[in-house]
Amino acid sequence: MRLRARAERGESMARIAFLILLGVHGLIHLLGFAKAFGLAELPQLVLPISRPWGALWLAAGVLTLATGAMLLLAPRWWWAVGAVALVASQAVILSSWGDAKFGTIANVVLLLGVAWGFAHQGPFSLPAEFRRDLAVATPARPGAMLADADLAPLPPPVQRYIRASGVVGQPRVQNFRAIWTGRIRGGPDQDWMAFTAEQLNTFDLPRRFFLMDAVMKGLPVDVLHAFDESGATMRVRLLSVKTMVDAGGPVLTRSETVTLFNDLCLLAPGELVGPSVTWEPVDGHTVRAHYTLGPNTISATLRFNEADELVDFASDDRNPSPDGSDSPPIRWTTPVGDYGQMGPARVLRKGETKWHPESGAWTYGEFELQSLEYNVGR
Repeated sequence: MRLRARAERGESMARIAFLILLGVHGLIHLLGFAKAFGLAELPQLVLPISRPWGALWLAAGVLTLATGAMLLLAPRWWWAVGAVALVASQAVILSSWGDAKFGTIANVVLLLGVAWGFAHQGPFSLPAEFRRDLAVATPARPGAMLADADLAPLPPPVQRYIRASGVVGQPRVQNFRAIWTGRIRGGPDQDWMAFTAEQLNTFDLPRRFFLMDAVMKGLPVDVLHAFDESGATMRVRLLSVKTMVDAGGPVLTRSETVTLFNDLCLLAPGELVGPSVTWEPVDGHTVRAHYTLGPNTISATLRFNEADELVDFASDDRNPSPDGSDSPPIRWTTPVGDYGQMGPARVLRKGETKWHPESGAWTYGEFELQSLEYNVGR
């Protein structure tokens, strides 16, 4: 998508500029080491530098260069190395203030980068919470195979859909992990935001963790949806710091129950044989499903095409507002298409999410599936 390409291009340019700054700043620090140990004539450095301070100049340079390497190779922890580099760098600059004071400008930029890195990937960030959620999610165990006989209680369109997905004869799905790209918006007149997302669903204990990294008007936005036995929450942070949404409660939990069932239908169709789903046949290509999870029973209409692909999912049990304060539930649909083999199954590759208010239907999300794995371990 052009929107995502522009966002990635802008992010890439900012990253390259920051890496160049780190590289130049780190190499300049090596000059203080060279002067202290008499390795080069440096008339621009007027003040004397002792060997102990020269060793610290070397350490600051190496740490600054290592910060750039960590940003490329280990982005989860680069900010920690950057924080140490910042302290060492500013210490040696203060020790030779007359010669090195302008290096503080580079350190201000480094400070901003480290602060954002801590907010975005540090222990209090939404990505860190997502990783903790993954760590406690039940890992896959050896499981039974899905047999054709397991499909017998299902309506014929659902049976044909599961067979067409290619999961009969494969191990039952205990969890799946998916990677998405796409764009999303908050209203029919609002700008689109490009995003990438990572998702984990488990089925022995129904759980769903969905982490989205979006770009809104050039600024990064973190979004975390979490659904577990305690209910559903949704949090949105601008620049990884400013909380824009912090929602939870029974209305959101009921809405996210619809989302969980939608995931089940589209990404793990073999698990539709479970006892939590009851069925009402409508015609040869349409069924009505009722999914029960805890105190909530939600309903959806599933429509299939002649190729036995699920092409639309519609439910009236989802609320457009996380806390239910703006409006009652309205129709929510996910028209999908472009089926193909994605890892272990033949599933959708592209889809949309749409609201259907009285004023007219509008699309708020466009999703493209990049990868799908079943029964992943920790």
